[in-house]
Amino acid sequence: MKRFSLYVFALTIPLMLGVAAWQSLRYTALENEITRLEETQKEWIDSNKRLIAGIAVLSSAERIEHIAREELGLVKKEPEEVLQIRIEGRGRDDRR
Repeated sequence: MKRFSLYVFALTIPLMLGVAAWQSLRYTALENEITRLEETQKEWIDSNKRLIAGIAVLSSAERIEHIAREELGLVKKEPEEVLQIRIEGRGRDDRR
């Protein structure tokens, strides 16, 4: 019985070393995956910042007015040149 215990103990040591090595490899693989995902996340954040900045530039009032005047030949009307027509009794509330 004493000899059997010695054999079991002798076999357990390499098994435990194998498990420790496997866990170390798994930890390293997971660590590499986390690093890769963090780099991807940083790239997406930088891309989003560039896109938001682009939207701000493209939607600026000065740019839109320049395109309207120079490229489309539009002229801004003064408020007194605008005629508003209001038709009473034609709204959604008056469908009864």
